[in-house]
Amino acid sequence: MPQLVHYSVLKKVNIFWAKLIGSPLVFALESRIFHSISISLIILGGFYIPYNLFAGLYVASVSCFLLCTFFFYQYYQSRFNGHRHNNIVFGLTGIIIFSVNYFANSGINGSTDLIWPVYLLLLFAISPYRQHLMWLSVYLLCFFIIHIVEYYYPFLVKHPFTTGKGEFIDRITVFPIPVVTVYVIIKYIRRSYDKEKRIADEKAITVEIRNEQILLQKDQLEQSNAEKTKLMSIISHDMRAPLINIQSYLELLNENELSSQERPLLEKELLNATNNTMQMLTNLLYWSKSQMEGPLVNLMPINLLAVLQNTLEMEKMQASKKNIVLNYHINDKITAIADVDMLQLVVRNLISNAIKFTPHGGIINIETQPLLNECKITVSDNGKGIALDKQQKIFSINTEPGFGTNNERGVGLGLLLCKEFIERQGGRIGFESTFGHGSSFFIFIPLVSGI
Repeated sequence: MPQLVHYSVLKKVNIFWAKLIGSPLVFALESRIFHSISISLIILGGFYIPYNLFAGLYVASVSCFLLCTFFFYQYYQSRFNGHRHNNIVFGLTGIIIFSVNYFANSGINGSTDLIWPVYLLLLFAISPYRQHLMWLSVYLLCFFIIHIVEYYYPFLVKHPFTTGKGEFIDRITVFPIPVVTVYVIIKYIRRSYDKEKRIADEKAITVEIRNEQILLQKDQLEQSNAEKTKLMSIISHDMRAPLINIQSYLELLNENELSSQERPLLEKELLNATNNTMQMLTNLLYWSKSQMEGPLVNLMPINLLAVLQNTLEMEKMQASKKNIVLNYHINDKITAIADVDMLQLVVRNLISNAIKFTPHGGIINIETQPLLNECKITVSDNGKGIALDKQQKIFSINTEPGFGTNNERGVGLGLLLCKEFIERQGGRIGFESTFGHGSSFFIFIPLVSGI
């Protein structure tokens, strides 16, 4: 309870003090320092004026009174009338009062020399930078002049204090003036520095965040431009070329009598061109739909073999046309979490790529391996593999489509589509490949229950 009372009193004092010196939104730092010093010196003057009278220091008492009156007038004009304190008057007033007080209060043996540098520090704190050198020169000059005058005319100096006790009391009582002044000035300068540093740090963080957002937007814009360029390339070339081939085959079949040996060969070529075009068109439509609609995923528990078996059998028939052996081994007890259509498309693309890049008489294996919380599906072949310089961009839209062992041309969207669809299902995809010795692509999907 006493702590709460102390905190409440301290809070009220701080609020009252803030009202006396003025808001930072209205007054500059120099003005608020001047207000604080003025209030502090007026309070100290309330003690020193009667003390000096009691001690017989009439000149010091009058000097203190004039200084307090000057500070009060300047403070009132600045704080309540909005008139900025006058630095010139302030500086000259200090020189006059301290010079008179110097000779009236023991000269170099008195306490006036303690106040000179502190008053100059206050003058620095409340005046613009361009005046600092001038005031430093003026105060040093005046300081040297009055000390030289005392040296040559020592009779001008009055000694109101007795040696020993009197001088001790004089120093002890004057010491709080420079100490309080230095404390207030340093406090405000330090607080202002900390505040400006905090604002600068916040601005730096804001700029850094803004730069990151700009870079992110730049990356997104570049990605969007790359996607548009890729789409136009597909439409203008990759889709048009196979359709022209199909058209040429049909014109050839229509305009010419073909022998029984030539006809099956052309029909086979026509079928291959149609199949490649259909796969390219399917991937293009799925990819375009995924870009427009976003991550629409229908996850559900599935029996892996039941969902993939038809796809695997269809791909097995395609593989047989190149005399490729396609083996698959999927345990009928594996249950995973997946989107049926997306998973089928991913597996179909991986197997189609394997068929495309595996020569006649090759082997493709599809295997599954239940792990702790996921199922690994691997599609491996002994085909031509992937060149090392192309492996880094294989899942990127910027990848260059390759040609299969029968010059089958891809679109370059298949693996990108596989990556997007697997990641949307909470899975991941990877590969291992040695150029000239084949590739293995593997996908991981969440597992419900395993063997």
